[in-house]
Amino acid sequence: MRKLGWFTRMAKAASRFTGRPLCFALAAGVVLVWLITGPLFKFSNTWQLVINTGTTIITFLMVFLIQNTQNRDTQALQIKLDELIRATQGAHNALLDLEELEEKDLQSFQDRYEALAEKARECGPLDEGEAGTPEVDMPDEGMHDVDTHDVDSHDVGTHVVGTHDKEVPPQPPSP
Repeated sequence: MRKLGWFTRMAKAASRFTGRPLCFALAAGVVLVWLITGPLFKFSNTWQLVINTGTTIITFLMVFLIQNTQNRDTQALQIKLDELIRATQGAHNALLDLEELEEKDLQSFQDRYEALAEKARECGPLDEGEAGTPEVDMPDEGMHDVDTHDVDSHDVGTHVVGTHDKEVPPQPPSP
């Protein structure tokens, strides 16, 4: 692995520091000192401006640090999930990189999985084996060239493979 850039190193260090109880105690201490000094400065506008300016600057900078940390964590999590999908036999590779799809395409996938979940919930505890591992219809638009473990997205239905029915989805013709 290559060496981390200066911003990444700084952002990681800042997020580790600011996420600790010591940092919270320091912030609470600063506010307490500010409150105690109120009578000394006769609760002047300058006294109020000090805390307002300080907290505004810190909040402004923290927004970017938090966003950077969130982006890195989300990207790492997506890569790990993509690897699990890729390495799992029977998983649909069309689900890789879903976070890059348009909202309507994501909604289409979500609708399919919600329908599968509903169907699985309709099966009673004794019929649980009948729920099986269903195949999912893949979207028709923009997904034709995606490898879904040798199953063509046009031939995959929502057929449920249960304990009594071992039908395999149709395979595309060999070239």
